[in-house]
Amino acid sequence: MDHFWTFAGSYWWLVFPLFGMTMGAINARVKHREVTARRRHREQLELIRAQGGATAASATPLAAPTDGQQRVVAAQDAVTHRWLEYELDASKLITYPAMSDGRQPLTAAFLRAKKAADNLRPDDGETLTPERLREYRDAVTDYEVAFDVAERDARRVKDAAFTPDERKRLDTAKQLLTVATDQAATPSERQLAYKRVREELDGLILLSDEAVDVLEKKVALELPRAATAPPASAPPAETAPDSAA
Repeated sequence: MDHFWTFAGSYWWLVFPLFGMTMGAINARVKHREVTARRRHREQLELIRAQGGATAASATPLAAPTDGQQRVVAAQDAVTHRWLEYELDASKLITYPAMSDGRQPLTAAFLRAKKAADNLRPDDGETLTPERLREYRDAVTDYEVAFDVAERDARRVKDAAFTPDERKRLDTAKQLLTVATDQAATPSERQLAYKRVREELDGLILLSDEAVDVLEKKVALELPRAATAPPASAPPAETAPDSAA
């Protein structure tokens, strides 16, 4: 044992390069996971593009260009609607927090694809040229694929990126959220639960202003009031008969 401490005392400086090697290995592993996620997203994107191209090639070319444009707009709206189901639902965001975390590579890729599709979207009443329509259709396809990939990954990992204590806070917030939106609870109970939800999520999940607005409207729902009849009007006073002179 004395030999070990003698050796450690003589070669204490080895701690620094060993620490550097350890941190380098950890950083390399994190970077490898990010590169793998991006490659998986790119491969799935190329696959869906190929499938989309085959479908378009086999489709009948009888539809008017404006009809094709409307279909692409509808496809973009459908993806945006699916995204808003997460963005505006606090319960879903607590269950699948990666969908609101732009630091996640797949979520960041989806948000970039959304921005690209939004920028190419035609204005109301505008008819795109065939070239611009193809560009817009490709952007919407990227948007669809990026969302599907991000959603699948978010549902797979759930809250795995959080520590045990943070996951416990998320579970508590989800339970309190049930009370905050329960119309059977009293207004004071709902308000207290809502306040606790915000406290538990602080520093973990950032709710958008729109999500907060939707949630507060649910919390502020009042219990139904009993119908009350309007007060009856008082009968007119009787006029006393004139007394005989």
